[in-house]
Formats: sequence, C-alpha cells, structure tokens
Amino acid sequence: MRPKKTILCVDDNEQTLSVRKFLLETRGYRVYTAINGQDAISLFSETHIDLVLTDLGLPQMDGNALIGHLKEISPEVPMILTSDTVRAGERAHRADAFLAKGCCSPVALIERIRVMSARKRGPRKAVAPTHHDTTHQDTVVARAS
Repeated sequence: MRPKKTILCVDDNEQTLSVRKFLLETRGYRVYTAINGQDAISLFSETHIDLVLTDLGLPQMDGNALIGHLKEISPEVPMILTSDTVRAGERAHRADAFLAKGCCSPVALIERIRVMSARKRGPRKAVAPTHHDTTHQDTVVARAS
C-alpha cells in the first residue's frame, strides 16, 4: 500500500477548513490545517507536506504571500490558491494552480489535487532495454569500413 499524501489546508474560515479536511481524509489523504500564514509556515517547516491548498483571503498574510514563503522553503511542492472574491487571471499569483471557490465542485477539487500531487513526483523515468543487441551494431560498423 502506498503511503498517504499529506496536504496542508489553510483557511481562516474554520467551517470551510473542517469541510475540506473531512472531504480529503475520506479520500485517503492525511490533512493538516492552519487558520493563518504563520501557523501554516510552522507546520510546513516541521512536517513533510506533499501539497498545499490555501485561501487567498487570510489575515495578516494573504495566501499569495504565504505561497511565496513556502516556495522559498520547498519550491517543488505543488500549491493551489483558492478565492471566492478573485477570479483566475484577475491577479498575479505564485501558485501552481488557481481555483475559484464558487466555481469548483468537490469532485473537481479532488481531481486537481490528485493530478497536482502526482506531478510532484516528476516525470516517469524511461526504462532502459534489458539487453543490448551488438549484432546489429557490428553489422553497421562492418558496412561503414
């Protein structure tokens, strides 16, 4: 059995956070939650996190600034920014993906998380041939001579 992916969810709305945590845990993810940027940075620094899902509208430090800090720590970790006030393309962000809260169903969110966390592993390595056919190579060398 593969180890569970660990997701850090950040949102100042505790009801939204508990719904997301439940949604993700019932799909087999391990979920840590934070209600502000400072707590998120502490958790991210102390814990192995495979993906970050953060709201844009956080107190003290918005989600975009949070992503900037987290990318300095681990640039390879995929990060998704969500917002219910800003639409995709309206504002520059450092996230790997942007999802509008009202326009994204739970199924679409789960699928995006699945794709983004799989991408973290990087491309699959090409499989080298198990044996090397020298006969053809010798023939080519012999003809060239």
